[in-house]
Amino acid sequence: MTLQVREAGASDAPLLADVAAATFPLACPPGTAPESIAAFIADHLSVSRFDAYLADDERMLLLVEEVIRPGESLALGYAMLVFTDPTDAEVAAAVANRPTVELSKFYVLPDRHGGGVAAPLMAAVLAAATRGPAESVWLGVNQQNGRARRFYEKSGFRVVGTKHFMVGPERHDDFVLERLVEP
Repeated sequence: MTLQVREAGASDAPLLADVAAATFPLACPPGTAPESIAAFIADHLSVSRFDAYLADDERMLLLVEEVIRPGESLALGYAMLVFTDPTDAEVAAAVANRPTVELSKFYVLPDRHGGGVAAPLMAAVLAAATRGPAESVWLGVNQQNGRARRFYEKSGFRVVGTKHFMVGPERHDDFVLERLVEP
């Protein structure tokens, strides 16, 4: 399997929305109401929202794809970086190293978990973070998402605090993880 990671462009919004809809439920703890998940996807992961994310100069979206043949690929996952300091008070208190970059989204299709897709995407995320003046990268991960937490810890992230995350009307508890950026 040949993988490529590239920066997403304006025409990728529908593709990103499809991958996001397929992967976001994986981040939710067991028992999250399907209606809450659907509401979150509709509000935050629609094509129009990805259009806005892609047009935002403070964001970068990366796609990891399997190259089928030259000029043809299959999207396997994506990541979104936000190049601003945290505005959430819980996160701002937890993240010690500034300036920082938020790893807002990091998802791989479920049938590709454990298949070597996430590591090159994370390498691209960390490389992108070094393009700015960032000293660290931070993210939030649901406290019950053991698989994701293990991957992030293996990637050098450490728990530095907690925060809340709303999925529809449901409040979830997240860990805040931070990792220093190596120049």
